[in-house]
Amino acid sequence: MTDWFEITRRNARSVQTTIGWIFWDPGAVRRYEAVGLPAAFAGPLGYIGARSAPLAAAGPAAVTAAFGSISPLGISGLYSLLPRERFVELWQARDEAVVEGLREHSPAIVEPLIALGETLWPVVDQLPVIGRVFFGAHLAMPRPTDPLLSGWHAVNCLREWRGDTHWALVVAAGLTHAEASILHNAWLGYEADWLAKSRGTSPDDLAAGWAALTRKSLASDGEVTADGIALRQKIEDDTDRLTTLPWELLGEEAAHQFPIDFEPPCEQLLRRVDETAGVNYQPASRIRPPR
Repeated sequence: MTDWFEITRRNARSVQTTIGWIFWDPGAVRRYEAVGLPAAFAGPLGYIGARSAPLAAAGPAAVTAAFGSISPLGISGLYSLLPRERFVELWQARDEAVVEGLREHSPAIVEPLIALGETLWPVVDQLPVIGRVFFGAHLAMPRPTDPLLSGWHAVNCLREWRGDTHWALVVAAGLTHAEASILHNAWLGYEADWLAKSRGTSPDDLAAGWAALTRKSLASDGEVTADGIALRQKIEDDTDRLTTLPWELLGEEAAHQFPIDFEPPCEQLLRRVDETAGVNYQPASRIRPPR
């Protein structure tokens, strides 16, 4: 029998990398500045605005709910700097940078993405929307006519569908954004609190997260316990288990071909992240060391 769980686990890494490298790309940041964001914060605020553009009209509380781990302060800060109707300009700026950056930094991904888009969009259209609001908002956006960008957006919809599923599991586990980041950070083996701080979690929220995890016996004396690591692993496993559908709809042959086509160019994109952000960033693209 086909092991759709393992196929999903493997392919999720390249899905994340195909999309996530743009978050720190200088070409994108430069365009965000041109839209009007301050240079010192154009990268993170541009990422928030470009990604949240499909949901921007609903306001900062809705975007905070959709993002999960990103600091509410950063999200509300963007809304104070830029009218919500202009978030689409950040979306468009990001799209320009995607096409330019893929062709420049990972040209081997161009033809596979163009080819994949034609078969992936029908799969995206079959994915259930219930409980996946951010994914549903992305479906309402106009689909690109550029075939490379169309393929990229089809993969982006897979990423957001998986992300909505993941955050439903985090909420079902009773975790706040700070608690989830603390557990994820420990599961990755990163230095203390690196992940939460990189996402703008405030010191007060971080302290509250540690206190809550301690009360739940998921942390003790400033360290995540074995039970905390086990919970984070369960969330990861359940995410993979509940997101096999797009690969099943795509079909076994195409699902197995995906990593052949995408893993090598995604390694180039991940090296680009190393250069533009640092080796801890894009954790969903990193191969987690054995514990």
